Amino acid sequence: MLNKLTRPLSRLVEHYLPDPFVFVTLLTLFVMAMAVVFTPSTPVETVQIWGQGLWNLLTFAMQMLFVLIAGFMLANTRLCGKLLDILASCAKTPTQAIILVTLVSMIASWLNWGFGLVVGALFAKALARNMAVDYRVLVASAYSGFIVWHGGLAGSVPLTIASSGHFAQEQIGILPTSETIFSYFNLILLASMLIVLPLLNRAMLPPKHEQVLVDKEKLAEVPKPTPNTQLTPAEKLENSRLLGGLIGLLGCGYLVHYFLIQNGGLNLNIIIATFMFLAILLHGSAANILHSLQQAIKGGAGIVIQFPFYAGIMAIMVKTGLAEQISAGFVSVSSAQTLPFWSFLSAGLVNIFVPSGGGQWAVQAPIVIPAAQALEADIARVAMAVAWGDAWTNLIQPFWALPVLAIAGLKARDIMGFCLLQLVVTGIIIAVVLSFV
Repeated sequence: MLNKLTRPLSRLVEHYLPDPFVFVTLLTLFVMAMAVVFTPSTPVETVQIWGQGLWNLLTFAMQMLFVLIAGFMLANTRLCGKLLDILASCAKTPTQAIILVTLVSMIASWLNWGFGLVVGALFAKALARNMAVDYRVLVASAYSGFIVWHGGLAGSVPLTIASSGHFAQEQIGILPTSETIFSYFNLILLASMLIVLPLLNRAMLPPKHEQVLVDKEKLAEVPKPTPNTQLTPAEKLENSRLLGGLIGLLGCGYLVHYFLIQNGGLNLNIIIATFMFLAILLHGSAANILHSLQQAIKGGAGIVIQFPFYAGIMAIMVKTGLAEQISAGFVSVSSAQTLPFWSFLSAGLVNIFVPSGGGQWAVQAPIVIPAAQALEADIARVAMAVAWGDAWTNLIQPFWALPVLAIAGLKARDIMGFCLLQLVVTGIIIAVVLSFV
């Protein structure tokens, strides 16, 4: 039955979903029009806000590019390739492959969202090299695990409100992770996803005659160039394993000090540094690293061009008050019982335009916190409702799929038909748990 549902959805998306760059340009025009019509901002003011906001995500854009590049380079080492292939060999059937990639991606995303995006995509490629299975469903399954990130150890909202000095501390105090990440309702949500998503993804797998397989040669590692027998002094440095090994060891030494001595936690920069220094150490020479880099960088073009446009959209949504109006509209029809549900839906809608967990909480907190206090609703549950709403619509937001698609070598339209069904099923589960559990 699910395959019959995904078939028309996939065809619809393949025909009508444009390239993510076209999508973000259309979204830009739509948000500008909405701001002019529904806020006091004039067209000139809206364009000025947009232009000034274009570069607000430059740091994050570079981080996302490095997540892609460093993760690819690490997976491109012989050791990691063998480890991924060994893990992939545990799956003997397409059913096992779909379930395994969903679980691996979900666990990795619960630890850290950047780690989950890269590991899920790389593992999907390893499974596709190992067996014949629909590559679209495989990659969509890998991406679906990302939905749990905001209920996990790196969730922006729960970590923000658990930190001393956060911007809403005077209103709500410090809410420990025992009331958010490790609360009973959040653990029930995570357990539900852990059970439902793998089964849902397997149910979407088409029959063999309808499956779209990938050419395994396209997934194979490009052979490294063989150095000449007569090397110049410069070429000797480039191929020196001593130099590469020394830099790799220095970086790994820093990471050991960070985790063991400083008791540091996972964050995006540390994930990138771990990928990068391990890649340098395992590749062994600058020549091998640069060869791997040339392959990795090809998939980063979409990230580079699209992030400024999303930064501009976010600026319009926040500075014109459009995001605040959307959130306030949902809150206005809420009661103490239904506020988490409406907060979840409003967060899901705002996330289409403001795809940033921390940024979205900054927009919605001044609205949902007073509402929760006035209605005597559970503030921790409302905050997690915003967090899950943000994570939920990532399933259909090309912004977050870019690293996965770049690593997998697919386009957004290849997986979004499956992601639409994932969106519906997971949305129902999240809404029920937040409202009644």
